[in-house]
Amino acid sequence: MTVTEGQPISAAMTPAEAAAHVVATNPTFAVAPAVIRGTTFKTFKNIPATVPALMAAGRAQHGGGALDYLLYEGERWTYGEFCSEVNRMAQAMQSAFSVGKGDRVAIAMRNYPELLTLVLAISATGATVVFVNAWWTTSELEYALRDSGARLVFADGPRAERLASLVTPLNLTVVGVRDGEAQASQSYSAMRDSAFSDQPPEVSIDTDDDFAVMYSSGTTGHPKGVVQTHRGAVNAVFSWLMMAVMAPLVTPPAPDAPPAPRPSALVVTPLFHVTATHPLFLLSLAAGAHITLMRKWDAEEAVRLIEGEKITRFLGVPTQSAELMQAAAAQGTTLHTLDYLGSGGAKRPGAQVAELAKAFPNAGIATGWGMTETNALGIGMIGDDYLKRPESAGKLHPPLQELRLLDDAGREVPIGELGEITVKSPANMRCYLNKPNETDEVLQDGWLRTGDLAKIDQEGYVTILDRKKNIIIRGGENIACLDVEGALHRLPEVREACAFSVPDLRLGEVVGAVVQLRDGCTLTCAQVAQALEGQLAGFKQPQFLWTQHTPLLRGATDKIDRRGLRKVCLEKHEETT
Repeated sequence: MTVTEGQPISAAMTPAEAAAHVVATNPTFAVAPAVIRGTTFKTFKNIPATVPALMAAGRAQHGGGALDYLLYEGERWTYGEFCSEVNRMAQAMQSAFSVGKGDRVAIAMRNYPELLTLVLAISATGATVVFVNAWWTTSELEYALRDSGARLVFADGPRAERLASLVTPLNLTVVGVRDGEAQASQSYSAMRDSAFSDQPPEVSIDTDDDFAVMYSSGTTGHPKGVVQTHRGAVNAVFSWLMMAVMAPLVTPPAPDAPPAPRPSALVVTPLFHVTATHPLFLLSLAAGAHITLMRKWDAEEAVRLIEGEKITRFLGVPTQSAELMQAAAAQGTTLHTLDYLGSGGAKRPGAQVAELAKAFPNAGIATGWGMTETNALGIGMIGDDYLKRPESAGKLHPPLQELRLLDDAGREVPIGELGEITVKSPANMRCYLNKPNETDEVLQDGWLRTGDLAKIDQEGYVTILDRKKNIIIRGGENIACLDVEGALHRLPEVREACAFSVPDLRLGEVVGAVVQLRDGCTLTCAQVAQALEGQLAGFKQPQFLWTQHTPLLRGATDKIDRRGLRKVCLEKHEETT
């Protein structure tokens, strides 16, 4: 496998021309139709068929296995050492627990190196990885384990403690990892050391077999188990890899430019979510990238690691980008090795884009939209395109995806009108686990209805305005919460903002908002109305405003918890009326 084949190009191409050129000239990215579950999709025809094959094929990109691959708090692995440990754990799982096709094996831990090893080891046996949220309570863990049917769980200390009361009723086997080894009946290190071989197990895995169950961050009720296939994951990986191959065709480097450095990524978000697993970890296998794990987010430590390890790629939620910018400024550095600074999981405030570009002049400031249901593949943009359109999500990543914006009746809306983002690609999930009705609601003939409302312009740039369920309907007028929040973010007094509906006897709903103010600032509804006059339509103005100087409430993925904030604010409102 190589990603550098094709004819040298000196003149700049448009992104569309670059995509067509790469598909036509580089065999790695050749596209062919494939029938998946009765529907025809565009797929890469020459890429590895499964996630374990992705690891094996990536060895050449990592110096035949000799290059450093993984760093965690002073512990280092070459790619060869990492692959050897993956294979030993796969052999150990087969030997000790007869793990194989049809089984589901759960991972419950913070961002430890063993989590990466286990994702690939479980996959290598033909079993399905079940990612559970490391921040979940015992009852939430119980739901996911019952839902998935996983009976073998690898857990660190805090998770092993929360699982203790579930071992007997769920008939669990808990394998302790790191600080969990003393609390569990089995230990990761003992299993690894007992393996008789570091060769990959001989297992037949189909490209459309299940790779993982990853639970979405639902804010009401139980989360949904998103079932991802091997084909879905590897096609997403090679879509991103193709973007990297296209980049020098769109923006050719100077003739005397030095060779691009080896890619190196800092993982700062939880590995039980797609933002970290897919476009960072899984992509690193094929891209020949180095991976550095952070035990927990710390902006000052992130600056130290980026400088010390020559990190080139940073992908986190918007608050992490903002905190990294502040920490870098405090330490007097522009983090010159960064060439990519992306945002995922939540929309970055538009005003932050230019600030980041100024703070990190060598980095391409990027944004992306993707879902657990799409293996994180979706829409994005970087650099000048993003600076010109800081409120946009970007364009559809080529070449496999198709996009439609649909109304409630399933009809495609005209350019410039609001519709639901609906995507078709081999990266789409297979289903929601054990939820056929919910699956049928969102998956139709290969098309995934995402629930995100957006507009698309003549050039193909998509601007996401809200989730369907985050629309405020005021007297028949639809108001996108993100529209209100974007306006509030432009006020100098406001650090963060969240809008939501407030019940109203006359209009049905009116706009309410809670904001985090900058230190020493105050703000009233009247002041907001005055400041936003001419910028935000009168019917969109917040009629109720709650202010605080502490960060806004967040959920498990560090996204602002809109429903939780709304509940708290409405309770305060009821107490005062």
